[in-house]
Amino acid sequence: MLTETQIRAAKPREKPYKLFDERGLYMLVNPDGSRWWRFKYALEKREKGISLGVYPDVPLKRARERRNEARQLVADGVDPSARRQAERAAHADTFEAVAREWLQMKRGALAATTADKRQHRFEAFLFPRIGSLPIANIKAPEFLDALKRVEARRKNETAHRLRSEAGQVFRYAIATGRAARDITADLRGALAPVVVRNHAAITEPAGIGELLRAIDGYRGHPVTEAALKLAPLVFVRPGELRKATWGEINLDGAEWRIPAARMKMRELHIVPLARQAVAVLRDLAPLTEPDGFVFPGLRDPDRPMSENALTAALRRMHYTGDEMTWHGFRSLPRRRSTNRASRPT
Repeated sequence: MLTETQIRAAKPREKPYKLFDERGLYMLVNPDGSRWWRFKYALEKREKGISLGVYPDVPLKRARERRNEARQLVADGVDPSARRQAERAAHADTFEAVAREWLQMKRGALAATTADKRQHRFEAFLFPRIGSLPIANIKAPEFLDALKRVEARRKNETAHRLRSEAGQVFRYAIATGRAARDITADLRGALAPVVVRNHAAITEPAGIGELLRAIDGYRGHPVTEAALKLAPLVFVRPGELRKATWGEINLDGAEWRIPAARMKMRELHIVPLARQAVAVLRDLAPLTEPDGFVFPGLRDPDRPMSENALTAALRRMHYTGDEMTWHGFRSLPRRRSTNRASRPT
């Protein structure tokens, strides 16, 4: 039987290979690093197979549960693959089905974090309300009701994002022959306006100096300390910083190359590293895995640092959310220019 340790240790090879569990369940490890769960079964003396999902979205325990469900269908004389195809055909024209097609199509053009957030919005707010409805039959008042429920939770910006993104889903449905018109166009002006709030950031040179001194005096986990010290030196998005890997960083060349797949605009981004940044990273390197994350999670080093790690550190330094945020570090160069402060060396 497979274990989580064996699965995490599985490395891609030139050709796909299999890791077997039991009772027909196995994992297919592909050259691109993707790991698919498969279930092999026999029905009417014919060997067949069906996919049970992708690891780690489907962990080992859930894969075994899906295998058991498929085995029960086979025991009842039902072909799991044929059943799935029939269910997909029955639901192919629902809002959820069309939206998931569109989300998958767009995923390759977006940073992974952006794509995940977009999918989460649909799953949290739209699919429970209108996901099961045929997309061609959805009326503007039904869709507006779903968005008003989002507004009621004081998420006006999310409601506007959903209207815009759902509009693209409807237009995709029109292009693929599953809807006649984009009903979201009827909802222009029907939502409460968004009050724009910038991420809090310290603006005055004196305040920036005080912040940097507080960071220098901060004592916590070494990984958190290093991330705090690096944030005001590189001016990248929080997700780009905490998901950095040592393979992206060239300390000798004083350069950090963030691959396009991790950038919001899907373009390679090269970050020059000041000597202070290089010093921080050299001190951190012996404490982390050379082929892993620069800022690994405190509980699980196979995952990046938590989104809340630096926020919690700022709060421990007595900076409130109205004074300074993690995102606020990106504003420091612009703020310094506005205040005619000198550029760091």
